[in-house]
Amino acid sequence: MRNIGISAHIDSGKTTLTERILFFTGRISEIHEVRGKDGVGAKMDSMDLEREKGITIQSAATHCTWKDHAINIIDTPGHVDFTIEVERALRVLDGAILVLCSVAGVQSQSITVSRQMSRYNVPRIAFVNKCDRMGANPWKVINDLREKLKYDAAALQIPIGLEIEHQGVVDLLIREAIVFDGENGEVVTRGPVPAELAAQVEEKRNELIERVAEVDEELAELFLLGEPIEAEPLRLAVRRATLALTFVPVMMGSAYKNKGVHALLDGVLDYLPNPSQVKNMALDLDKGETPIELKCDASEPLCGLAFKLEEGKYGQLTYMRIYQGTIKRGDTVANMSDKKRVKVPRLVQMHSNEMTEVQEGKAGDIVAMFGVDCRSGSTFTDGRANLSLSSMFVPEPVISLALRAKNRESSANFSKALARFVKEDPTFRVTTVEETSETVIAGMGELHLQIYVERMRREYGVDCEVGQPLVAFRETLRVRAPFDYLHKKQSGGNGQYGRVVGYVEPLEEGEKGTFAFENHMVGNSIPPEFLTAVERGFFEALAKGGLTGHPVTNVRVVVTDGAAHAVDSNELAFKLAAQGAFKQAFIIGKPVVLEPLMKVEIEAPNEFQGTIVGQINQRKGNVANVDTRESSVVIDCEVPLDSMFGYSTDLRSVTQGKGEFSMEYFKHSPTSKEKQEAMVAEYQKQFAVKKK
Repeated sequence: MRNIGISAHIDSGKTTLTERILFFTGRISEIHEVRGKDGVGAKMDSMDLEREKGITIQSAATHCTWKDHAINIIDTPGHVDFTIEVERALRVLDGAILVLCSVAGVQSQSITVSRQMSRYNVPRIAFVNKCDRMGANPWKVINDLREKLKYDAAALQIPIGLEIEHQGVVDLLIREAIVFDGENGEVVTRGPVPAELAAQVEEKRNELIERVAEVDEELAELFLLGEPIEAEPLRLAVRRATLALTFVPVMMGSAYKNKGVHALLDGVLDYLPNPSQVKNMALDLDKGETPIELKCDASEPLCGLAFKLEEGKYGQLTYMRIYQGTIKRGDTVANMSDKKRVKVPRLVQMHSNEMTEVQEGKAGDIVAMFGVDCRSGSTFTDGRANLSLSSMFVPEPVISLALRAKNRESSANFSKALARFVKEDPTFRVTTVEETSETVIAGMGELHLQIYVERMRREYGVDCEVGQPLVAFRETLRVRAPFDYLHKKQSGGNGQYGRVVGYVEPLEEGEKGTFAFENHMVGNSIPPEFLTAVERGFFEALAKGGLTGHPVTNVRVVVTDGAAHAVDSNELAFKLAAQGAFKQAFIIGKPVVLEPLMKVEIEAPNEFQGTIVGQINQRKGNVANVDTRESSVVIDCEVPLDSMFGYSTDLRSVTQGKGEFSMEYFKHSPTSKEKQEAMVAEYQKQFAVKKK
C-alpha cells in the first residue's frame, strides 16, 4: 500500500496528473480535462466552482491499484489561499509527488508546499510536468530544486525530445527508452536507448550515482571500489536515501499528453514508503504525554486522526487516517478531545465525491465515517489506549470582510453556513464586532473569502452584502518597558487590591508563539493562587493595542514583584492590575503597527518588466529578484497586503492580459511612519466619536 499526496504551485498540472493516474490504473474509463470544457470535468474537481474556475479548492481523496499495490491518493489545491488543504493532507500521508512545470520551474507555492512536506517529514518524488510545452527545460528545474529548495536532487530519467517533439523518457537505471503512443498514451513501448542520447544517458547516470553515493553509505562503498553499478543496487540506494529524506528523485513527462505517468507510478512503488515503513508518534495521556511509537498493525489498539470534515447529504463526513488497529462499521470509538464515545454507523472509502461502503478499515488505510460529530484534528481510539496525535499546523488569517445577509429570511441559513464552514476549515474564522454587531469573516486571501461567499449563495441560497476587505494589522513593542501598577478600589465592605511590578519586552525573532509570561519573583509577594489571574489579565490586554486598537503580538511579560492585601486581594483585582500594567508599559515601549507582508511572484512577457517594477514601487513593494527567461520575466518581490487589493486588474491592463501573479503570506512587518500616523489619527477620531 502507498498513501500519497499530489501537491504543487497552481496550474502545474496536479489534477491533470491525478486524472491520468486514475485512467491508467483502470479507476476511470475516460479522461476528462480540468475546467469541465466537455461538460464533465476532471474526476477530482467535483465542485461546480472548481470546474468553472479551473482550480482545485478542496483536497479530494481517491484510491486505485497499480501492479497489485493499493494506492490512496489525495489531490490538493495549488492556490495559497487554500493552503490548509495541503497542510492537513500532508499531515496524514506517507509520501508525496511534488509536481513542477518544466517551463516555470520552482515557483512561490512550490516553496510553501516543500516547507509543508518537510514539516511532516514526508519523502517525496519530484515530477517535472509539461515537457511538451514551448520553452520546456527539465535541467533548469532540477537546478531550481537544488538552489531554491536546497534539495539533493538528480534525474532518474532524461526526456526523449522536448516541446512538440516530446515522445517519452529514458530510464537511467536500466538504460531503457520508454515511448508512449496511442490516443491516450496507453501504448507503452520499451526499447534500446536512441543513439543520439547514449552519451547524455551515461553522463546523467553517472551524475545520479555520484549524488546518491554522497548520501548512501552502501552505494558509496561500491562507487569507491570503482565497480560498475547495476540497476538494482542503484534502485535500492535511491529508495533508502528518499525514505531518509536526504535525496529527491526527479522524474519527468507530460500528464496532459499522457507521457511519463506509467513510469511515475512505478516510481511511487519503488521509492515511496508503505505505511509500515513510516515512524508515527502519539502521546500517551496516561503517562504524562510521553511520546510512543505507533505500530502499523491491525491487531493493536485503534488510533486514528480525523483530518478533514465535510457536510454531506447524510450528515457530517469525517475523513480519518488509521495509524494503528482496526475500525469496523458499528464499532464504538472514543473521541480523545472530549472523551465522548460514539458509534460508527457507516464507513466508506472515497473516490472524489463518490463513496463505496466498506465494513472495516485497518492500519494504514484512509477511510471516512458518517454520523460522527467531531472537530478537525480529533484523535479516535477504541478505548483500549489513551492516546493523542498531534494536530496540523494552522496559519493565522491575513484578511477579513464584513458580511451580512441581504434579507432577514436568510439569517438562519446564514448562521448555519458560517457554522459549517468554520467547522470544516480551521483557517476560516467568524467574529462579531460588539459595537456594530457586524459579522466579520477572516481567511487566507481574497479568493478564499470570495469562494465561501459564493458557496453560501449556491449551497444555502443566501445572498450576502460584502464590505471592504480588512487587513489583519497587529501592534507590538520595540523596546523593553517597565511597569509598576497598583489597582486599588474601596467602596464599602471588601475592596480590591493588587499590585504588579515587572517589564514587557518584544520576543526575539524565531521564538515560538506570540505571547510569553514569566514569573521572576523571589518569594510570594503575589500569592501563587493569583498568578493565573495575572497571566490571564496580561493575555486579555493583548486583544486591543493602544495605538490603533488592533491585537498586540510578539511580547514577553516578566513579573518581578508585586503586593497583595490580606483581605482585599482577589483574582479580579490582580487581573485588572495586570491589564492596567500592560497599558502603562505599552506606551513606554515605543509601540509600532505591523502589517502583513506578502511574497509576490509575477510572470509576464519580457517587454513589460519596467512597467511591472514601476507598479511594485508604487505599491510600496521591494523587488527581491528578477529572473529573465527566453520570452518571459519572473519578478519576486515583497509587498504589503494592504497595497495588493485590485492588483490583478492593474497587472492585466498593463500586460495586455498576459501577466499573472501569485502571492503568499511572508511575515508581519512595521508599516511606514506616515501610514502609522494616519491609522493612529483615524483610531483616535473614532474613539472620540464613541466617547460623545
